[in-house]
Amino acid sequence: MVEELKLESVLETKLDGKAARFAANRAALVALLGGMREQEAVIREGGGAKAAEAQRAKGRLTARERLALLLDEGTELMELGLWAAHGMYEEFGGAPGAGVVTGLGRVSGRLCMIVANDATVKAGAFFPMTAKKVLRAQTIALENRIPTLYLVDSAGVFLPLQEDVFPDQDDFGRVFRNNAVMSALGVPQITAIMGMCVAGGAYLPVMTDTVLMTEGSGLFLAGPALVQAAIGQKTSAEELGGATMHAEISGTVDFKEPNDHLCIARLRSLVSKIGERPGAPFSVVPYDAKKDAPRFAAEEMYGLIDPDPAKAATNVYDMHEVIARIVDRSEFDEYKADFGRTVLCGYARIGGRAVGIVANQKVHQQQIALDGSKRTEFGGVVYTESAQKAARFIMDCNQNLVPLIFLHDVNGFMVGKDAEWSGIIRAGAKMVSAVSTSVVPKITVIVGGSFGAGHYAMCGKAYDPRFVFAWPTARYAVMSGASAANTLVEVRVKQMERGGKHLSEGEKKAIFDEIKATYDAQADPRYGAARLWIDAIIDPKQTREVLMTALEACALNPEVAKFNPGVLQT
Repeated sequence: MVEELKLESVLETKLDGKAARFAANRAALVALLGGMREQEAVIREGGGAKAAEAQRAKGRLTARERLALLLDEGTELMELGLWAAHGMYEEFGGAPGAGVVTGLGRVSGRLCMIVANDATVKAGAFFPMTAKKVLRAQTIALENRIPTLYLVDSAGVFLPLQEDVFPDQDDFGRVFRNNAVMSALGVPQITAIMGMCVAGGAYLPVMTDTVLMTEGSGLFLAGPALVQAAIGQKTSAEELGGATMHAEISGTVDFKEPNDHLCIARLRSLVSKIGERPGAPFSVVPYDAKKDAPRFAAEEMYGLIDPDPAKAATNVYDMHEVIARIVDRSEFDEYKADFGRTVLCGYARIGGRAVGIVANQKVHQQQIALDGSKRTEFGGVVYTESAQKAARFIMDCNQNLVPLIFLHDVNGFMVGKDAEWSGIIRAGAKMVSAVSTSVVPKITVIVGGSFGAGHYAMCGKAYDPRFVFAWPTARYAVMSGASAANTLVEVRVKQMERGGKHLSEGEKKAIFDEIKATYDAQADPRYGAARLWIDAIIDPKQTREVLMTALEACALNPEVAKFNPGVLQT
């Protein structure tokens, strides 16, 4: 009788939940998350209670009240770009969330991209980051063929900053260009005008597939005051561009609704009738939420990483522990497990969907060198062998149509004579090339550090990941704050010494602390999220759920270009 073969692919855990280090890390991360959640709650208040009451006094709901009605009962918006414009435009009173709410939500059972102006923030006017945030939402919708819903309530361009909103390639006008391109590719777009929609912004709804408009709203290229100033014509807002005029005379809007509630009910009805896109090129199997859940508690990831910025490059933990808490049944078929061990590669499923995972291993590894000797490889560093392994794995995933997930905690590529002699530049170029030419969906999660060229090789923002998420422990820059400070202090000291000035140890420390503080602040995920380098800062324990939603979004686009890796360094 042939003995049954059984793969040993189930990950085990050695995590000690009773260890002092675990408890300290967990407490610190819970405190950090608590602080961030408080800040996020303030951002979600938009322009504040007074502005919200002013909105309701007009018979209109706030953006988040509209979303609560729009989304399916029991579901939540996976918000993207919440931190956009954080700490920016203070001279104008700030722009929480850049004055617009964007994210993925389920409407009538369909996953949709939602873009909702927040009229409590400067009447929903477009700041520079507002345009960039809307463009990022459109890019995600375009790449993944996600039906897109616009809830419009905006005064148009924020005039004091018009030069930074109006003219450039990635400014306001690109929004309308994207409307046309999305329509041409068959991406459904529906707009509900539930407030003002003026000037150039009036083109957005009319360039989408279907337009709804509530009574009391306005849609016009120029408001009554500007019309009078320009051509001397006196007219009321309703006569110029009200819902009745556009529904009955211009024929611009498709549905006129009495109020926000009924407009949203109509919008949900229209979404329910959108046809399903044929084709599903990515492997997915029936999924049982209970049976296929990971074997270990997601909350245990809180104890893995010390959130102190100074520890970003030196945290030591086993990335298998993260993978074991986000993949189905904690099963991971690891690729070349004993080669290039500072980068983990392997296949798994998340919510029934097949994925390839490329992750940085933070535990130091014993590796056999080219001359047959053993050497210690530092966790989080990409060596020649690990770069070669990752490049080949990425190519295999493309060949087999398996979406890729990158889990970042990378210090960069190895340096020094041994690394150069082994061909680290050539191997790194191969990995970067494989990421660059990859055609399957890519999702990036920045778990810890993401420094230097390692950020690029692990599918940083410049390499077209469909989504970029970050834990609160994320840090990314050219190098860590401490490394940058040490380097720049040395440069500055030498400059001053050449000028005849000798610094005391105290003066050197002051320079070091100043530089380090600047780098640490700029490496903070909130800094990156404010500039939309990151789509969302996520709670570590929600990583699996976020990835399940993102993978579903990716699967809405069944078209995969031919994989053509080009010339690879060999």
